[in-house]
Amino acid sequence: MTEPPGFSGPDNCASSDGGEASLRPGPLWRHALWAAGVTILGVGLGWAGASFRSGPDEFGMPLAAPEQVRPYLLAWTATGLTAAAALRAVAARVPLHGPDALVVILTFMGTRLSLGFRPEPPVLAASAAAALTAAFIWCALALRRGFRGYRGRRVTSGGREAD
Repeated sequence: MTEPPGFSGPDNCASSDGGEASLRPGPLWRHALWAAGVTILGVGLGWAGASFRSGPDEFGMPLAAPEQVRPYLLAWTATGLTAAAALRAVAARVPLHGPDALVVILTFMGTRLSLGFRPEPPVLAASAAAALTAAFIWCALALRRGFRGYRGRRVTSGGREAD
């Protein structure tokens, strides 16, 4: 059985075991589960980082105050889910480097900073927009590189690249 060009196969993309880019095709439930998982991981790490401190209080960012944590957690969960959905949609079409790490880092840092400094809604919206912009730029660069790479290849009937 042959695979059409551009889809995952052992010859035209890297395995997902290594640090290299690979296609991530699959059913919709798997993409949704991945997006929810990496978002929850990033927001959870940010909340945990804002809740506990091992050093003295005069160093580092302030701890999260116990009141009114939910709006910040919900804002960064929505931001993380949006970024994860966009990155996973691109990763299903072209090889993409590190979509999981990008979502976890963006949601972790956004949650940690928001819980520590308690920004007003316009500042929170601006930081969420900056995180989404970073994710969309990552997607655009991958799409540009990925489609440019597939355009110039000739594929034989066996699904392998012609020399």
